[in-house]
This record gives sequence, structure tokens and C-alpha cells, in this order.
Amino acid sequence: MQIIEDTRNKTGKHNTKHLYWDENGDFIHRCKLPVGDYAKPPKISIDTKENMSEIAGNIGGKEHARFREECKLARDLGTHLIFLIENEDGIQSIEDVSGWKNPRRIYSPRCINGPRLQRAMLTMQERYGCEFLFCRPDQAAEIINKLLEQEDG
Repeated sequence: MQIIEDTRNKTGKHNTKHLYWDENGDFIHRCKLPVGDYAKPPKISIDTKENMSEIAGNIGGKEHARFREECKLARDLGTHLIFLIENEDGIQSIEDVSGWKNPRRIYSPRCINGPRLQRAMLTMQERYGCEFLFCRPDQAAEIINKLLEQEDG
């Protein structure tokens, strides 16, 4: 089982519980919980990105290792991680990403381009089970609600 333990729980004070979980193959991840000491991870989590440049920086920039670890953690916790990329570039699907022109390439020609970003997204979906969705900024709240309602249903 996957269990989240609140980071405000003092380490070393709950060794008996941790020993039991270790012996039973349970996975404990520590992070701040809004309430309680222990929780099961959610089945779905949505991470919004302000624009294509933000996701390009996450995947093709200095943040790649952190981003990859977040995807791995979601997979290991059994959480379906969805990245909702808001954009006004007309990108509506991962197939459209190959045509995206990274505005940073003017200043840094080696930064990630559309085709490479698309390949990286497809690889991450395959390896880690995350998903990339796209929308206009004015659609984001409605899409988030629909995704979360599907989780409830």
C-alpha cells in the first residue's frame, strides 16, 4: 500500500509503525498534509502549466531531473498525474506540439524545440503514466472540474 505521512510527524517517534510497514512492503512518502498524520495518495492529480514555455523549461531545461522525479513519484504512488498546459498557441493535443516554435530559440538556439518536446512528452507518458492535456487559459477551470468529477464518479 502507498501511504503519505505528514512531515510534521516527528521522525523516530513512530518506529513501530514504520517497521510494520517495511515488513509488509508498504511505501511511505513524507509530505505536508493539510489534515491528519497519514493519508492514501489521490488517484488523480492535476498540475497546471501557465504556457508552453513553462512545460518546455520543465522538460527540456534545468528542472528536468526534478520534473522526472515528480512523474516517477506519482507513478509509484499510483496517482494519475495530468499536466494541463494552458496556451494561446493553438495547441490542443500532444500531436500539435511538434509545430510549436519556442520563443527562447532566438536567444538560445540549443534550447528545446517543438519536435523534441513532443518526443519527450510521449516518452514520459509511456514511462511514467503521466498525461499531457492542453487548453486555452479561459478553459482551465472547467477542464479541471471535469477531470476531478470523473475521479469521483
